[in-house]
Amino acid sequence: MRKKIAVIGDKESVLGYRAVGFHTYESEGPAPDRQLIDRLAKDEYGVIFITEQALSPIIDVLDKYKDEKIPAIIPIPSKDGTLGLGIKNVKSSVERAVGADILFKDE
Repeated sequence: MRKKIAVIGDKESVLGYRAVGFHTYESEGPAPDRQLIDRLAKDEYGVIFITEQALSPIIDVLDKYKDEKIPAIIPIPSKDGTLGLGIKNVKSSVERAVGADILFKDE
């Protein structure tokens, strides 16, 4: 069972997650972030949160893991707000992870 949760993003955006026990990683750019996600996916991480700003240049990484139940890679807003990337991907990631849409209902 994968029990670890990681958060990737700028320092200010991920700092609060450390306080609740998540493992935090400061974004170092597209290539290092892609390698980090691959490493975390092979380790015992069940959920990887990544700020939309860090994910934007490597959005294709979601396709690589979209058919895997774990890890769920979930885009989150940064301290600067949302880019609008996350809503659709959060819904789909959570649905894959839990098997049901528990967050949003289409209006």
